Formats: sequence, C-alpha cells, structure tokens
Amino acid sequence: MERSRPLARRRLVTLLTAAALAASGTTALTSAARAADADLARNGGFESALDNWTCTAGTTVTSPVHSGTAALKATPAGADNARCAQTVSVKPDSQYALSGYVRGAYVYLGASGTGTTDVSAWTQSAPDWQQLTTTFRTGPATTEVTVYTHGWYGTGAYHADDITLTGPGGETGGPPAAPGGLRAGSVTSSSVALSWSPAAGATGYAVYRDGTKVGTVTGTSTTVTGLTPSTAYAFQVAAVNDAGESARSATVTATTAQRPDDGGGSSDLPAHALVGYLHASFANGSGYTRMADVPDSWDVIDLAFGEPTSVTSGDIRFERCPVAECPNVESDAEFKAAIKAKQAAGKKVLISIGGQNGQVQLTTTAARDKFVSSVSAIIDEYGLDGLDIDFEGHSLSLNADDTDFKNPKTPVIVNLISAVKTLKARYGADFVLTMAPETFFVQLGYQYYGTGKWGGQDPRAGAYLPVIHALRDDLTLLHVQDYNSGPIMGLDNQYHSMGGADFHIAMTDMLLTGFPVAGDAGNVFPPLRPDQVAIGMPASTNAGNGHVSPAEVTKTLNCLTKKTDCGAYATHGTWPALRGLMTWSINWDRYSNWEFQKNFDAYFG
Repeated sequence: MERSRPLARRRLVTLLTAAALAASGTTALTSAARAADADLARNGGFESALDNWTCTAGTTVTSPVHSGTAALKATPAGADNARCAQTVSVKPDSQYALSGYVRGAYVYLGASGTGTTDVSAWTQSAPDWQQLTTTFRTGPATTEVTVYTHGWYGTGAYHADDITLTGPGGETGGPPAAPGGLRAGSVTSSSVALSWSPAAGATGYAVYRDGTKVGTVTGTSTTVTGLTPSTAYAFQVAAVNDAGESARSATVTATTAQRPDDGGGSSDLPAHALVGYLHASFANGSGYTRMADVPDSWDVIDLAFGEPTSVTSGDIRFERCPVAECPNVESDAEFKAAIKAKQAAGKKVLISIGGQNGQVQLTTTAARDKFVSSVSAIIDEYGLDGLDIDFEGHSLSLNADDTDFKNPKTPVIVNLISAVKTLKARYGADFVLTMAPETFFVQLGYQYYGTGKWGGQDPRAGAYLPVIHALRDDLTLLHVQDYNSGPIMGLDNQYHSMGGADFHIAMTDMLLTGFPVAGDAGNVFPPLRPDQVAIGMPASTNAGNGHVSPAEVTKTLNCLTKKTDCGAYATHGTWPALRGLMTWSINWDRYSNWEFQKNFDAYFG
C-alpha cells in the first residue's frame, strides 16, 4: 500500500500549488513549468523518523497521523517553541508553494531566507488535521530556503505531517560520493573513535552502527559511545548534502575492550544486582535490621547515613543507631564482623553520605579536603568497599554562570568531583562508587539546567549531571530515585508521573539513551552503560511516594531488557545488561515480608 503514496502526494501537490497560487493572486505557472516542479521537502511525511529535519523538541509518533504510518509530534516549553526545520535547494527568481497538515493550538508553517518576503501560515486551534498553505517567490540570488514548523511557547504538543514544498528544484548536483578512508581509532570498553576522509560537496555525515543510523556530524570524526564491553561492531558513514545522502562507505569493524579492572569497582558484581539501603543510624518506623540478618539476595548494602557536622564543614560522621531507638542493635564488634562476613560472600558494603537530612555543601577546598579525610576514616574503621553519594535538598546547585555540564564552575560541584576522584585514587581499582540522585537533579536536566539562559529557574535543576559526567569512568552504579518525584518530561516530550511501569521505563531510557541538556542538541549528556544503571524504587507504600506493585516492576524490567510490556512509551533500545534494582530500603522491605526482594529473585532467578 505504501508504494502508492508518492504518486498520490504528487497529484495532491499539483492541485495545492495551483490553488495556492490562484488564491494569492500570482500568475499561474505554465503547463511546462508545472511538469518540471517537484516536491522538494525531504521526509515531509516523517516516515523516516526525523531524518533531514532539525528539531529542538520533536519526535515521531504512529498516532495520530494524517497519512502513512508516522507524523511529527513536538512539545513547546517555556523558552522553546519546538521548531523543526530543514534547508532546501531552490532556484533563484522562482515560484514555490508550501503546504502541510497540522493539529494543535498556535501551529505555524513557514519559509525563511526566501530573498524576498519570508512567509508563514498558522492556525489558532486545530483539534483535527488542518491544512496550512502559503506561497513565495525566491530572490534573484537565492539558492536555498529553510522551511519550518513550530508551536508556541508553553502551549501543548502539536502534530505535523505531509509537509511539501513544490517548485523547480535547485542546482544541487546530486548527493556527494561515499566517504573514503573510514578507520577506527581509540577503543574503550564503551566507545569507538572513528575518522574518515572528507567527501567533496558534503555538508555533513551520517554515522551507522550495525546498519542503524546513530547520529550525524558536520566534521570528519566522531566517537560512538554507549557500547557494550567485549563486543564487535560494524561501522559505516555516508556523506550528506541538500540533495540527499550518499552511498555508505566501506565497513570498518571494531571490538570494544574488556571492562578494565579500574573501571569502577563493579567487575565482580553479579550481572544483575539488588541494591538496598540499611538504616544503620536510625529505625525510622520500620524497625532496626542487624547486618547479619540481611538476606544473601542483597548484593550492595548502603549504610544510611553518614552526615556532616554542619552543612559546609565537609566533616562527615557515621553514628550507629542508639540502643534507646534500636533495642536490638548489635555491638560495634558484631557489626564489623557481619560486614566482613558479607564481603566474604561477595557482597559490597558502602557508606552512604547525605540523605534527606544530611545536606553537604563543599563550598571551599578546606571542606573538600575534610570530606576526603573524614570519609576515609569511616571506610577504614568499618572496612567498607566504597561510597554512595546521596546528596539531596540543597546540597548541589549551580551558579548563574555555570551553563555547561561538561565544564562545571560552581565550587560545590567542582570540589565534590575532586574529592571523589581523590578517594578513588586512594583506594584503587576495587573502590565502589554509586550515586542516588533524585529525578530533579538528573532527568529534569532535559528541560532545565540551572538558572537557565534568562534566569529565574531553580539552580538545582540538573545539578547532578556534571558530577555524573565527570565521574562516569569511575562510576559503578547510578540508581536515580524514581520516587518522591513530580512529573518529568521524557524523551517523547511527554510528562511522566509516578505510579506505574511507564515512569520507570521513561526515566531509565533517558539514562541509557542520553539526552540534550536543556533542549540544546549541541550539548548532549552521553548515555551510561547498562551495567552502570539500576532503577531506584520504594520497597513498599510505607517507604516513599511512587511505590509500584511487583507486577509493575516486572513490566519495567521486561520492557527495558526484552522490549516487551512497554506500554505507550517507545524505548530507544533494549538493554539485557541492565544492572538491576535499588530500593529504599532493606528495613522497609523486611517490614513488608521481603516483597521487593522476592520479586527480584523470581525475575532474575
């Protein structure tokens, strides 16, 4: 059926062109000229995802569509009108008709760079598909124009489909030749560097991994990230210009390195790990659980919490639960012996710093150095395996001039990164480093980063991103707290809320796919390896907002590791190497008859 669509579209375009020109009072084109006209918009029906389009906040959906199997869906934000555009080669001093179908409120379709008068058409409200049309004439020296669609700031999502630009084609000379000289450079356990020779007439290059396009670049080199250790990949590149895409280059294969022993201290974790926090300093209504009584299912045990003597001191102390609050608390000697027994069984025991009440702000180098020495003292006293960073509240925020997550300037960020690197260097390859940020500090960074370009935003938005990025080669596990969270926008530009598998799927997909920070396509937070990611969930309804049933946990794991049970959200990959689950907390799970643990054990066997 799809083969008939181009012919039908050409007939429709011819009719639209004549109608649009007549409506505008422009002299009709001659029959010979009409015969030479073509639809110059590439992928105007969005059947090939967003190929040929540059979008600030767009994706493709399978419903609703005007025709075919796909359409554009774009969601404006407070400082973004969700513009999607492409540049098209045209002839000087020639007549063109632009047409498209849209749904939504305040949707625009237009053309800029015409050399005469830039034009646009718009609708205030289109609850169903509505056609927008406009015409323009190019200037005497115009050889390309930009066609675009966009919504309006802060309004809801809009849809667009079947965008056409009809008129005489420009002198593009055809697509460039395929690039030559493709070669693999440095290879790590999760990335491969590629370079190639330039192709004459190319304005960019499409990069393919195992036959699937994974990105476009303007230069002649790139690094493909997010790869699996000890895995062979096949790469190709194609040259691109306004006329289209060249044939693909010869294939180059590269095998990623085995994960190095110093890559983050997780090489001896099981393929799928269960992580839990143990209330070591307090009971919190769930009752105290002795270290020796933690079941063997728990692979990583985070001692909650180490807290500072003051917010800015950097002096971290770990106080065990007092007998008055925890009557069954074991002695220090018994506690330390139980830790050694867990480690002998292959478990990791970490000190978790922060928590809800433990605000930590390393505003000075003196506080940084005190943090290193005091955390080291705790690790050494109890013989621990590493550190969990659970900074919440106002521990991390960004200064107004700190806008690039790859090059942070804010002292509390810079000093934390430096402190953790020092600890890693002190303890070496086996040092386990985990982090448990809230969604506000990570996934919210897709929309907002710090105070924003115009100020006024919460400076904590996305503030964990520079820490995660700087420490990604040392990071064992990131388990974002998918609980106690407000609605967060996912990569489908829809808001997702707690209460079901959908929220966990969307939030985890962002970590494993990567995302543009604050909507900037030129500033992308790279994906983490699946073995670095666990999903944070409450163990029970008592433990925190956002608890989901075991059935929803299973749906989450099925979608992310098998691409089944995904529901409405379309993930960007399948990750059978996803490390596992984290929960708050071991104590609350015991209180609920080990429901969370039992479901994990049943799933991973």
